[in-house]
Formats: sequence, structure tokens, C-alpha cells
Amino acid sequence: MADYVITCCSTVDLSEDLLKTGGINYIPFTFHLDGKDYDDDYGKSYEIHRFYDAMRNGSIPTTSQVGTGRYEEEWRPLLAKGLNVLHITLSSGISGTYNSALLAADLLNEEFQDVRVEVVDSLCASSGYGMLVMMANAKRLEGMGFSDNLEWVKANRLYIHHWFFPSVLTYLVKGGRVSKISGMIGDTLHICPLMNVDQKGRLIPRAKIRGKRKVMQAQVEKMIEHAENGLDYDGKVYICNSDCLDDVEYLKNRILATFKKVKQVEVFNIGTVIGSHTGPGTIGLFFKGDKRVD
Repeated sequence: MADYVITCCSTVDLSEDLLKTGGINYIPFTFHLDGKDYDDDYGKSYEIHRFYDAMRNGSIPTTSQVGTGRYEEEWRPLLAKGLNVLHITLSSGISGTYNSALLAADLLNEEFQDVRVEVVDSLCASSGYGMLVMMANAKRLEGMGFSDNLEWVKANRLYIHHWFFPSVLTYLVKGGRVSKISGMIGDTLHICPLMNVDQKGRLIPRAKIRGKRKVMQAQVEKMIEHAENGLDYDGKVYICNSDCLDDVEYLKNRILATFKKVKQVEVFNIGTVIGSHTGPGTIGLFFKGDKRVD
């Protein structure tokens, strides 16, 4: 079996340096803002703080998923070098890019005989998707083979927990996830819906909590409830945010005070594509835990 690489989409919401260091190729989604198209490329095309300021000032970005042609363009040179490709996609419960990736893989697998592309649905989003990709890549670097890693991703993707909250509901209203009336009432009363990604990879509201400090405490409580080994959890912890680092610091300190064996909490930006739908002031918490079920 030929050597292989892992690829993903920019919506892993990590950092470009982290992906490059791991030898992971990412394929950018795109977004449209104020009459122009940009790649979702970790702030190179459009600086992240400027992006969220534009949203605060009334700009409404729209997004485009990676298309079949872009996947072919990115994968063909890797296959030509004799490398297999394991591509992990953003959840099919959130985006149709999984189907585009499957179509591109089918076309290329007909073209190349000795190497191939395998596509797996992460059923994860944002930095939770990123966590799954980083874990799979660690397995690759440890020597796990191509087919075994594909099966590992399928077997472990539902163990990555995602707990999000937006501090402003305006953007969820625009995306149709919250009604206009609920959004108006929620913003007036400072309601922050606690949301997670379910076993089908969909973003689901779970509780309505008044005030950011209370909803962040609820995130910590969900981690106590679901994290592998409970309070003895010592695995990866990621926090992603859309330009609200003061709140991130509070949540990070709460986690470190609660989970004594956690050595580090890694913090990432919510990128321009996911951020187009969540808006500024959103925080996500990610960790490995029990199997996600309803």
C-alpha cells in the first residue's frame, strides 16, 4: 500500500501553521463579502478581526462550499506523486461538501489505478472537526496504515464533543436556525442558547441560558458529564471563538481549575466560513468523551 496524506477543508478552524507542521493539506471554502470573493484561509485573504468588525457594522457574508473541481485540482498532484489521499470532510449534517468530495474521488479513482482517494464524513464541525483530523494525523505519523486510519476515523468521530453558544442571536436568525421573534426576545433578555453537534452531525439547540458566564459554566458541566474519565480527563481540549478572547480566557481558566490533569487548552479562531453563520461572540468547547447519542 502506498504512503498517504490526510486532507481536510478549511472549516477545521485550527491554524495554518498547525496543519502545515502536521503535513496536512487543507482545501479552502470561500466567502463573499461586500461584493468580493475570498478564500477561507486563516486570515491571509481577509484578517479575522476585520472580518468580524465588518459583520458588527452590518455586512452580511455568504459562503460557498468546496466544489468537485477544486477537490480534483488539489488531489490530482498528490495522486500523481504516488500518494493515497484520506480526506475528512466537514459534517454532512451541516454542508453538502461531503457529496462533492465523493464525486471528485470517484472521478479520480477511475483515472488512477495504483493509488486512490477515500472520503469520510467527520460528523463534526469547526475545531471539533479539527480535533478529529489532528488525532487521525497523529495515528498516521505513528505508522497507522491508510485503510486502518479510515476505519479509525469512522469508529471515533462520534466521540468528539462540541458545545457551542452564540452571545448574539442575530446571525442564527439570518441563517434560519432561530425565529425572528425568538431572536428578538433572546437578545433582549441576554439568552445564550447552548448547542451541540448530534450523532448525525447536525447543530442542535439544547438549552436556553441567560448570561454568558452561566452558559460557559454549563459548558464546563457538560464536559464533566461527558469527558473521557470525567474529572480525570487528560486529553485534548480545544476552544474556538469568533473575536471574543476575554470570554475565552474565563472559560479556559474554569476548565483548568476543574480538570486538574488537563495540561493545555488550545485556542483557535472560528474562521470566516463558520463565522459567517455564527457571527461574532460565539464560543465552542471540544473534547473527547463518551459516544454522542440523543
